Amino acid sequence: MTKLMIYGATGYTGRMAAEHAIAAGTPIVLGGRSEAPLAKLASELGVGYRVFSLDDATAIDMGLAGISVLLNCAGPFMRTADALMKASIRNGVHYLDTAAELDSYRLAEALDDEANAAGVMLMPGGGGSVAMLGSLAGHGAERVANPRKIRIVLHVAGGLSRGSAISATENLTAETLKRAHGALTPAEADVQAFDFGKGDVDCFRVTLPDLITIWRATGIPDIETFVHVTGDGFPQGDLSALPDGPSEKERLANRYQALVEVTDAQGLIVRSLLDTVNGYTFTAMAAAEAGRRILTGEARPGFQTPAGLFGNGFAQTIADTTIIDL
Repeated sequence: MTKLMIYGATGYTGRMAAEHAIAAGTPIVLGGRSEAPLAKLASELGVGYRVFSLDDATAIDMGLAGISVLLNCAGPFMRTADALMKASIRNGVHYLDTAAELDSYRLAEALDDEANAAGVMLMPGGGGSVAMLGSLAGHGAERVANPRKIRIVLHVAGGLSRGSAISATENLTAETLKRAHGALTPAEADVQAFDFGKGDVDCFRVTLPDLITIWRATGIPDIETFVHVTGDGFPQGDLSALPDGPSEKERLANRYQALVEVTDAQGLIVRSLLDTVNGYTFTAMAAAEAGRRILTGEARPGFQTPAGLFGNGFAQTIADTTIIDL
């Protein structure tokens, strides 16, 4: 049996990913910790499900029996990625997730040799901004002969899901990082101006996992990551009381954009702009598509990135994503 398991399938992103996977004809099994919501969703979608928690390695191994690819949508990933990556390696299951948390990528780096030896692929960020920004960065890098520096900005529009807000709060770090001369180094938490096509806007330097994935896919030694936020901003108060996530209407009204600046060895700068659907829609679609492709055999052992594995055009296969050169 070759099936894709979506763990955390009853969550906001997991449900959408499951729906996209089924629409694409991908054979799936739902997974999670709570039987009642899993059974309800599985009945609605007409698929099977398995219930297991992540504090028992034997239970995880039994839950992964007969599974070829695991898509982890259960955040915060600091609570789930370690157990599921290691279980995937033990059981010969390719792993991907939708994490935006730097620690998941550091974990994949640490487990790279072990995964290689087991013939297992680890792809944190199989969907989401890592797939989006990786494609854009790779596209920009292809435009110059000797790229030496990348600055990349994600425009986040609309509200956050409850899961994203909780994950962001639990993963707050006092250290802002950039990649300089190939190494992650501290950076000033400054604000810089970028133009998405309608004049300069303020963009905040942040520590994104793309500092790891873009470097891994391109080898470009200097990378800086920024975010521009419009809409409701970061929610306040009791985050557990937030709705699951933006409604379909809200997602349709708030598309995402990203901008990349690539500098070559002579100081020439080229810019490219990506425009796509709302980030939550993109994440679910990209993760489901990555899972489908991996299930059909598009995989390499060890820590991989979406753009590195599928090519720089991967993001443009999702919905109506476009990249234009400025």
